[in-house]
Amino acid sequence: MLLLTIETSCDETAAAVVRDGRTVLSSIVATQVKDHAIYGGVVPEIASRKHLETIPVVIDEALRKASVTLDAIEGVAVTQGPGLAGALLVGTAVAKAIAYARRLPIVGVNHIEGHLLAIFLEREVAFPFVALAVSGGHTHLYRVDGIGRYTTLGQTLDDAAGEAFDKVAKLLGLPYPGGVQIDRLAVEGDPTRITFPRPLLHDGSFNFSFSGLKTAVLNHVRKNPVQDDGQMLRDLCASFQRAACDVLVAKTLLAAETEGIGRVVVAGGVACNSALRRDMAREAAERGIELAIPSPPLCSDNAAMLAVPGDFYLSRGISDGLALDALVNWPLDTIRKRVEA
Repeated sequence: MLLLTIETSCDETAAAVVRDGRTVLSSIVATQVKDHAIYGGVVPEIASRKHLETIPVVIDEALRKASVTLDAIEGVAVTQGPGLAGALLVGTAVAKAIAYARRLPIVGVNHIEGHLLAIFLEREVAFPFVALAVSGGHTHLYRVDGIGRYTTLGQTLDDAAGEAFDKVAKLLGLPYPGGVQIDRLAVEGDPTRITFPRPLLHDGSFNFSFSGLKTAVLNHVRKNPVQDDGQMLRDLCASFQRAACDVLVAKTLLAAETEGIGRVVVAGGVACNSALRRDMAREAAERGIELAIPSPPLCSDNAAMLAVPGDFYLSRGISDGLALDALVNWPLDTIRKRVEA
């Protein structure tokens, strides 16, 4: 099946053309970083308006790069949720319009599901596996027994990891998006210079908490003002990043060992972080756990990742029709009803 996929859950306008849920013919992503940078974070109304302006161009470019027209498209997959309401509505409305005009089947895909399965665009991973979905809005651990079969093992009790990175960067005066800036500065910093807490590290659960870590950084900065782009700033970034990554790595691998599963997938925007990728790879290797992390373009928001579950559902006659609507909140566990119906 040749799918057109559309992603507009937050501040990336993306479209892709993918064959059989595995072969990416094109993947186009238009970012809104410059539009939101002045505000230090995503402004929902601005995001929605930019999606409206950009989505026709992005879809046309995806078709052009794939050397196909809409006549060749056999199905449409679109991010249905979770995400920003206005942003999601733009993508779903356009996807439904195309499906209606071309008489194509359409399926709504969970944004997190797309991230968890993005690795299949690069390599196969045997089921079951434990997956860490870590981004600006999500930090969850899942047991994945197959496409559509997800069980939540743990989640953040407050801030998501990516949100904590961005908030810490903002209080340090770093430009948006802050997570990227912290990663860049941490490379030249000493991660042992400052001792920050590792919240819930030894509580025996698979849940996360990053608000206390964020507050610890704030208290440290109040007592020790940071010099602009000096060594102190680099050390602080490295120390904060090490604390956050220690918790993410430890909890993920503990979940895999507890579940008796020797495979782990890490996905989502924070999976681009160089320290997380390095530390997870080292610890997984020491424990004999197979690790799979998509390349950075497939970790950040994109439309190609939607084709993996989208092709799976549509090829089995599972579709939504034109009644499809945006879902701001959509727990991944509930998708099991779709495949078991």
